[in-house]
Amino acid sequence: MKYTIGQAVGERILELLEAKKMTQYRLGVESGLTHPAIGRIINEKNKTVNFKTVAMIANGFGMTLMEFLDAPYFDFKNLDIE
Repeated sequence: MKYTIGQAVGERILELLEAKKMTQYRLGVESGLTHPAIGRIINEKNKTVNFKTVAMIANGFGMTLMEFLDAPYFDFKNLDIE
């Protein structure tokens, strides 16, 4: 399956929420984003996700940006880049 950047970010968020046993609300608090903003990313309501948002999400998980992006979703062969 090919992922858009937004889909890849959403999938990674879901994966990490489960692994870290966090809620979307808690991620919002930790990242400085609103709970609805996180939900829009996960549910693909946002068609684009900017770099600042991804960095804030990574920080909310207590990770570096490189750690957040270290997932198969972000491998170039798995991304639908237009």
